[in-house]
Amino acid sequence: MMKPASLLLADGTRFDGEGIGYDALALGEAVFFTGMTGYEEALTDPSYAGQLLTFTYPMIGNYGISGTAAQHGRACVAGAVIKRLCEHPSHHAMQCDLGSWLAEQRVPTLVGIDTRALTIVLREHGTIRAALAVGESAIDRMESALGPYARETSTVGLVADVATRTVRTIHSDATGPHIVLIDCGVKRAIVRELSALGARITVVPYGVTREEVLARKPDALVISPGPGDPTDLPETIETLRALVGVVPMFGVCLGHQLLALALGAKTYKLPYGHRGGNQPVKDVLRDAVLVTAHNHGYAVDGATLPADLQATMLNLNDGTNEGFRHRTLPIAAVQFHPEASPGPFDARYLFAEWLGTLSA
Repeated sequence: MMKPASLLLADGTRFDGEGIGYDALALGEAVFFTGMTGYEEALTDPSYAGQLLTFTYPMIGNYGISGTAAQHGRACVAGAVIKRLCEHPSHHAMQCDLGSWLAEQRVPTLVGIDTRALTIVLREHGTIRAALAVGESAIDRMESALGPYARETSTVGLVADVATRTVRTIHSDATGPHIVLIDCGVKRAIVRELSALGARITVVPYGVTREEVLARKPDALVISPGPGDPTDLPETIETLRALVGVVPMFGVCLGHQLLALALGAKTYKLPYGHRGGNQPVKDVLRDAVLVTAHNHGYAVDGATLPADLQATMLNLNDGTNEGFRHRTLPIAAVQFHPEASPGPFDARYLFAEWLGTLSA
C-alpha cells in the first residue's frame, strides 16, 4: 500500500511523492546510482550503508528480485528513491517484485518524484545529508530530525553494521592459496571471484589484530570494500601497517583507502563520490581504459603517495587515483570493484594477476 512520502535535503530542497511499506524515517547521505540495471546488487551493497540511494534510470524493478544477485544477506541502504517502480516485472529467475522486497526488507522508499531533478541538485551541491519519510507521522518529524543529523560528520558505526563479527572459512578443501579476507563490508561477488580462482578463504572481522591474522597462516591478505570514512578505522589501519612486508596484500575500494593510509598516504572526501557501473579508468601500466563499477565517497590523494608506491590507475572523469602498487613488495590496491561486470569483464584480470604474483 502506497502512502505519502517525502525527501528533505539539508539545503531545504524537498521532494514529495508516495512511499512503500511501513511508516519510517530514515536519515542518510543522499547519493545517486547511474546504472540502468544492477539495482539488486546496489541495494544490498554494504558500501551503501547509511545512504539514501536515488536511481537515475526512470524505471526500476523491471526484472524483479532474484536473490542470487544480492551482495549481502539483507538490504544495506538506509532508503531508496525511484521515479517509477515496475509493478509487473518479468524474468525467469525472479523470486518477487522489487516493491514487495523493499517492503519486506523494511527499506523506506520514495516513489514518483523527478529523480533527474534530484540528481541535478546533488550534482550541483555534492553529496548532501537528508531525511526520507514514509507516512504522515514520519513526515511531521523529518525536519526536526534532519537538523542535528546534518551537523554530524562521523561515519563511525557504518562498517560495524554490515561487517562480520565471526571468523568463517570458505572452500576449506581448496588447493590454491589461503587468503585471509578482512571484512569491512565485503560483497559476495568478491568471495565468489576469489573462490573461482581456487583460493581457500578465511573471512575475519575488521578489528582483527596482526597476531590473529598471522595465526591463520595466510598466503595473502585481501581488504574488502565497505562504507564510510577510512579514518574511522584506526585499528584496521594499524593492523595493516604492522603487516607491511610480512604478508602480500590487496585492497579493494575502502580496502584501497585503508592500505594507502597504512602506507603513508592521505585520503579525503569527494564532493560527489563515484557510484554506478560506467566509470572510465585508465590502467596506466597497460595504457588501456577499463569500464568499471564504483561505490565510494572518499578517495586516496594521489599527490600524497609515498615514493615507494606507484600509481597504477587513474579516473578519466576527475583525475583521481584509482589504484597503486608497492614498488618492491607484493602489495596492490584498486579503488573500483574488479569483481563487478560493467565492462563486462574489463577489470576481472586484477585478482588473477595479483594471485599469480604469489607463486612467482
